[in-house]
Amino acid sequence: MPPVAESSLAVKADFPIFARRFDEPGGRALIYLDSGATSQKPEVVIEALANHLREHNANVHRGVYALAQEADAAYDGARRRVAAFVGAEPETTIFCKNVTEAINLVAYSWGRGTTAGGADAGSRANVGPGDAVLITQMEHHANIIPWQVLCRERGAELRYLEVDARGEISLDQLDAELGRGDVRMVAVTHVSNVLGTILPVAEIVARARAAGAVSLVDGAQAVPHMPVDVAAIGADFYAWTGHKALGPTGIGVLHGRREILEGMEPFLTGGDMIASVDFQSATWNELPYKFEAGTPPIAEAVGLGAAVDYLSAIGMERVRAHERALTGYMLERLGDVPGLRVTGPPGAAGRGGLASFTIEGMHPHDIAELADRGGVCIRAGHHCAQPLMRCLGVSATARASIGVYNEPSDIDALVDSLLAGREVFGL
Repeated sequence: MPPVAESSLAVKADFPIFARRFDEPGGRALIYLDSGATSQKPEVVIEALANHLREHNANVHRGVYALAQEADAAYDGARRRVAAFVGAEPETTIFCKNVTEAINLVAYSWGRGTTAGGADAGSRANVGPGDAVLITQMEHHANIIPWQVLCRERGAELRYLEVDARGEISLDQLDAELGRGDVRMVAVTHVSNVLGTILPVAEIVARARAAGAVSLVDGAQAVPHMPVDVAAIGADFYAWTGHKALGPTGIGVLHGRREILEGMEPFLTGGDMIASVDFQSATWNELPYKFEAGTPPIAEAVGLGAAVDYLSAIGMERVRAHERALTGYMLERLGDVPGLRVTGPPGAAGRGGLASFTIEGMHPHDIAELADRGGVCIRAGHHCAQPLMRCLGVSATARASIGVYNEPSDIDALVDSLLAGREVFGL
């Protein structure tokens, strides 16, 4: 067994899905290397969801009966634990559907205007003609398209920080862009979902603030895999998603700076986000409810609360150490495959727990299909990052991404499947 096995968390038995066998009873086991798309769920999360729906299901913030009080306590308690997990305040922790919705919320509510008093108050645009939004070439579509739409509507300019051959950006270019004096928003990923690059987000945020710009960080690939302290990072907005962090689908999180959130108009309107409603006007509820219109994802929040409890019990420093060691082993083993080229930073220290790669003579979709014949699940495609693919000069890559449940033997199985795939293609 390779030395990296010493860092193994040995938690795979906590995840019921890994008891599955494919093709036939006693057939091939599940080897899951697609946590960058979604994580598998431990039994404690599955049970938390099921128990809530069996024993405590009621709508929240509406009823005075005992069952509704239990649902309130479960939902609000989950918010407190989720906020504490990343060093945030419950009042500025907003539950959304996912990171995509969180970024759209910011682009819509902050970008298009800000108010002080609700629907009757006047509004002014935060982004308008002559302004710029600055992002990077490595962004997921979720952190590109909302800004494209905003800039097109407002007559602003969307500009990009370039990605170099190592999969990194230049802070000198950041300073040059900020020095132009027109940047209103800097929105960057914490960890690239294609390159694995870990950006120095605290430094980026500090430079943006010094230049008078607002900042947003997409933490979808960071929060599940490393210690994150949103207060220490200091971004005006920090977003992440539950289903990549061992939690359910259908719930994401937006942390925001209180004074900015209080001045923003709601993204969605309806029930529970109001303080009062008249026939022609309305005023808004306090934070965070102002941004949570309608029945919220109650059971999903309970499940996410259980997920962060599970990760906290392991310890995020241990999670990062495990995944860093396993990523290093993966990069080493992928080097055994002739014709394989990995994109992004060359070492594990500067990247999250994933590796995107191409193999000369094989299309990424064929790579993934042949890997599946060996029971190995990897992603293939443009990974919702088509602009980055164009920068890399490819249409798609294969991607292996790890989670707390992966072990060195999973990497060995991946490499074996890639070598077997080369033989199928006669390479």
